[in-house]
Amino acid sequence: MLSVAFGIGVLLALAGGTAAKGCNASQQLVSELVQRMEDSVKVNEMPNPSILLALNLVEATWNYTHKWLLQRIKEEAVTRAQKDMTSGKVALYVLSLLSSCKDPRHVQALGKTINLVQVLQQKTDEEVARLVVDGIPKTTLYSVSLDALALCLAGAGGYQVASALLAKQVLSPDSHLSVDTRAVAALAMTCTYGHTDLQDLQELLREALHNVTNGFLDEQEKSGGMIGNIYSMGLALQALESTQEFYALREWNSTQACNMVYSHDYRLPMAIAQVLPPLVGRSYLDAADLNCTTGMSPNPEPSLSPKLGTAGDHRNIEVHYTITNTLQGTPFSYTTTVQVPAGSVLLRVLQAAQEKDPDIFRFQTKQTFWGPMVISIHGLAADLDQRTYWEFLSGGVPLQEGVGTYKPRDGEHIQANFTTYPNYGGTTMEGIKSYL
Repeated sequence: MLSVAFGIGVLLALAGGTAAKGCNASQQLVSELVQRMEDSVKVNEMPNPSILLALNLVEATWNYTHKWLLQRIKEEAVTRAQKDMTSGKVALYVLSLLSSCKDPRHVQALGKTINLVQVLQQKTDEEVARLVVDGIPKTTLYSVSLDALALCLAGAGGYQVASALLAKQVLSPDSHLSVDTRAVAALAMTCTYGHTDLQDLQELLREALHNVTNGFLDEQEKSGGMIGNIYSMGLALQALESTQEFYALREWNSTQACNMVYSHDYRLPMAIAQVLPPLVGRSYLDAADLNCTTGMSPNPEPSLSPKLGTAGDHRNIEVHYTITNTLQGTPFSYTTTVQVPAGSVLLRVLQAAQEKDPDIFRFQTKQTFWGPMVISIHGLAADLDQRTYWEFLSGGVPLQEGVGTYKPRDGEHIQANFTTYPNYGGTTMEGIKSYL
């Protein structure tokens, strides 16, 4: 922790003691969030490029965790990028490598070499082609936004067309894009705006960026500081800190927005990775402009070992659990009540229900950067092409945390509803973010 605090202190000092025009985060808060993010890294789980990107942006690059993540990301890139990764995931890999001062066009590991930018261009072309023909991309507009941003920062081709399509989506009266998607689209469009000489494109991007930024300011004013939900705030802050010229006639109450962030006890590593950059006055737009010669430790720490969660108290709580499908095939609705240890996450409730009645409550999960995502219940699987997923609710309100982090209360009724997310993506943790 001392090395983290020292490094963050240096960064904040270089920034004048504040996070530029945005949050004036304390050194202690930033250091605690960095430590939580680092503690989440486990050798038996897939590496998260967003964590590496955030560590680079706050210049926490001196320890073994950073070096291990960088090496594992290279290994994953050469073995899985071409066939097994979505375009958005490849984009995050490109951004994490750029921020590490590594050339994503020449990634070497395990005796293999891959041009990750070329892979991203191919996958982005597929997204754009589907978007032009069908009005929706192959995956999500969130992914396309990451694609355009990464290609732009890498100095590659294809980002101008993608950014133009994103701008048209933003300006369409029929689209209702999530905060996350609009925020990343704003970062991508800002990068493109600064790198294109095409006047028509610049005018389109300027209009779209004016729309996004003023929409965020309107939402913040109406909600008393919140933009979307607490897990959208990191990307929204990044966007607002990077796009000030597009809402120059208005004053952003950044203190109000930052106080909303300070009031939340962030535990999800992916959420921390998104909120950390604006706390030190940076955004994903800075990924290609970092000084990678500072802060590297000559003496790596001992090897990472799998981390185990600490046991809670020994009380049991009772949770009611319902699964419902009226969307596809034979409709069904089943309810059960299970007992789990106090402090258990929702995933444990699903496991208890499956143990109690496996024919009814069997389920499958997929590991994502936001934690485990439920992809099938009662044999009914989510399908990205059909835009279906399992949404979890409490009292009819979508949960804003995933099954791996949400902790039900005693007597709470959790519903799992098989549903579709609109073309612009969902707003819950089990929705659009988990498809990345």
